[in-house]
Amino acid sequence: MTPDDKLVVAISSRALFDLEEEHGIFKSGDPESYMRLQLERLEVPAKPGIAHSMVRKLLRFNDDGVERVEVVILSRNDPVSGLRIFNSGAAAELRMQRGVFTQGRAPFGYLRPLNADIFLSANSQDVREALAAGFPAAHVMVDARHASNRYPDELRIAFDGDAVLFSDEAERVFQREGLAAFQQHESTRADEPLPEGPFKPFLVALHRLQQTRNPHMRIRTALVTARGAPAHKRAIQTLMKWNIKVDEAMFLGGLPKGEFLREFEPDFFFDDQTGHVSAAARHVPAGHVASGVRNE
Repeated sequence: MTPDDKLVVAISSRALFDLEEEHGIFKSGDPESYMRLQLERLEVPAKPGIAHSMVRKLLRFNDDGVERVEVVILSRNDPVSGLRIFNSGAAAELRMQRGVFTQGRAPFGYLRPLNADIFLSANSQDVREALAAGFPAAHVMVDARHASNRYPDELRIAFDGDAVLFSDEAERVFQREGLAAFQQHESTRADEPLPEGPFKPFLVALHRLQQTRNPHMRIRTALVTARGAPAHKRAIQTLMKWNIKVDEAMFLGGLPKGEFLREFEPDFFFDDQTGHVSAAARHVPAGHVASGVRNE
C-alpha cells in the first residue's frame, strides 16, 4: 500500500485506555496530583478502554509486515503521561510509533498533518472541532460496554445512516415536516444519491482495507438505521452509487437499535443521536457523532 492508502486512526488516551480514575483526579482541579500519579504508574499498564478492541483488530491488518494501518495517540495529556500511554501500548502489544501530547490544549489541529482518517476522543468539544474541520470524529462513551471477544479475526463496525454515513438532508425534512413528508421526500428521490456524511471517508477507508484480502483479518460492516420502507431504497441506492457494500443492513423503522446491535456485536457503533448512542452503549462500544440538525 502507498502512504495515501494507509488508514490512520488518531485516538485520545482515554478512548484507548481506561484512565477514568486518573481523569477523576485531574477533573478535581489537582493537575499536580494527576501528573504525580501517572509518573508513579509509569510501568503499570493501563487497562483496555472502550475503543481498544477496534484498534487492536485494525493493527492486526499489519501482521504480514505491510503497514496498512497506523494508530497515533492524539491527546490533551502531558508528555509524562504520554510516556505511560506508550508503555501501556507496548504492554498490550499495540504497535504505535507516533503521538502528540498537548498538555491541555485542543489537539484537533494536528489531524491534518497526521493525515488522519478518523479521530476518536473522550472529549466532546475536541470531537466537535474535528468534525467542523472536516474529519470523521466520534465522542467515545467511556462507560459503554466493552466489545465481545467472540470474533477475534473479524473487525465489526456499525454505522447509523443519516448525519453519519449520509448527510442530514432527509433528517431535516423529517424534523421540519414529519414522517409522511420524509417518506415522500425519499421515495421521489430514491434514485438520487444522498450527499455524503462525515463518516463516508472512513467507510471508504475500511472498504479499501477490506479489498486487501488480508489472510489474518476480515471486516464486517453494518448499516443500522431508523429508516424503514419506502425510505430504505435511497440508502441502498446511495451505497451502490458509491460502489461500497455493507455486509448487513438493518432498517428498523424506529425500533430501538440497542438489541439489534447486541446481536451484531460490533467493535464500535457510530450514531449522531445521543439517545441512540446511550441506548447502544448498554450493549456495545459506542460513540457520538455530533453532526447534523440533531446536534445544532
